Amino acid sequence: MRIGVPREIKNNENRVGLGAAGVHELVDRGHEVVVETGAGIGSRVTDEDYRAAGATILDSAAEVWAQAEMIIKVKEPLPEEHDYLRKGQILFTYLHLAADQKLTEALLSSGATAIAYETVQLPDRSLPLLAPMSAIAGRLATQVGAYHLMAPLGGAGVLMGGVPGTSEANVLVIGGGVVGEQAAMMANGLHANVTVMDLNVSRLGQIATMHHGDIRTRYSTALDLTEEIRRADVVVGSVLIPGKRAPKLVTDEMVSTMKPGSVLVDVAIDQGGCFEHSRPTTHDDPTFRVHDTVYYCVANMPGSVPVTATAALNNATLPYILKIAGAGWRDAMRSDDALAKGLHTHEGMLAHAGTGEAHGLEVTSAEQIIA
Repeated sequence: MRIGVPREIKNNENRVGLGAAGVHELVDRGHEVVVETGAGIGSRVTDEDYRAAGATILDSAAEVWAQAEMIIKVKEPLPEEHDYLRKGQILFTYLHLAADQKLTEALLSSGATAIAYETVQLPDRSLPLLAPMSAIAGRLATQVGAYHLMAPLGGAGVLMGGVPGTSEANVLVIGGGVVGEQAAMMANGLHANVTVMDLNVSRLGQIATMHHGDIRTRYSTALDLTEEIRRADVVVGSVLIPGKRAPKLVTDEMVSTMKPGSVLVDVAIDQGGCFEHSRPTTHDDPTFRVHDTVYYCVANMPGSVPVTATAALNNATLPYILKIAGAGWRDAMRSDDALAKGLHTHEGMLAHAGTGEAHGLEVTSAEQIIA
């Protein structure tokens, strides 16, 4: 199979879909890899590194998309890339279609076979291709929350961990999954007062036990969430329902009760965000204000640490890339139910129920399409 790796064009997205080690593994198995010139620079992978691994370097994204049977990316195709999509081509990347009707329509009209990293799901319900980026985003959420608490950035002027004789910041993490736990762990490491809220009591118990009771846990009800929001200095929204829009848990009314200069970091923004006023922002312009609070809603947070993020992502995606390249997407999915859950579109058919629900579109089961 011929695999293509275009350069990412999202604002400050410096990750790349495939590094030199992944190229070498594919070429060693008899596949061809074409890479857009400069695609790996942000992740410190040079064109020379790719050539040494066996890739062919092409001058433009248009050439890569035109020549490749399978495109490996990091982020969803932006509008300027929609015309590259075509029937018979496999697209393997993060998609988050439930929050992007235009891209959903573009994929359906193109006939492309689109497979989303974020909905590949193992029998234990874990998300192996989302987990590494979730871990990075969770850790970054605490870092950016602490940073934006500084007064010159419009924050409350509070040091997250305080110093002896002063109060620590109160950090509220909504959602106890990978993002939430990593955010809570980082905040605890900075000596903040940390609370995690979730609907899964078993998961709250795991977090409390793993962190020896240093992280406070609380069952999430509307009344309790309202109380915790009022006292929080930093709120991290990390609620995820695979393939569906995130629920709007933090209302305008709740935010209006927060302390001036409090910071809200919405890690669920790729799926529409879990705060009522959330809207996607960029690394160039990451924040906006609501009721004298600071909202941070950057949709590609791991793109700010591309060397770490590219390596972690490639470690997770490469086995699936090799499987698809070696067997074709249908046979790969027939032998791997987890991968089959990643199928979203094929020849104008929508395969994911969450996306269909979000946009009012007819859904054809992935099992039927694969068969």
